[in-house]
Amino acid sequence: MSLSAFLSGRRLLVVEDDWFVAAALVQSLEAEGAEILGPAPSVARALRALEEAEPAPDGAVLDINLGGERVYPVAEALRARGVPFVFVTGYDPGAVPEAHAAAPVLSKPVTMAAVAKALFEDGGG
Repeated sequence: MSLSAFLSGRRLLVVEDDWFVAAALVQSLEAEGAEILGPAPSVARALRALEEAEPAPDGAVLDINLGGERVYPVAEALRARGVPFVFVTGYDPGAVPEAHAAAPVLSKPVTMAAVAKALFEDGGG
């Protein structure tokens, strides 16, 4: 199955505080047909985007460190809504707390194929 087949028409929340990384993610995901919510550079903005999203996103791409703030409250809100997510980070996968150990962790830089596979083939967080 093609990458566009996985991403086309999917609504994805992007949570990333680095503008350049966020722009690259958004551009790559949109090129494959995804609709983007965000990018949200903080936990507060991500939670607000999630609350305002109608319908809920189909998945989310989460950076772990947002300017010194951890993204885990967003991961918890996504899990409560049944929305799959993937952590995309420069951190070691062992840094993820046990509560989120089942979530896929991809190391930056990532490919859109890896993001799509983690979210929609492997089931996300």
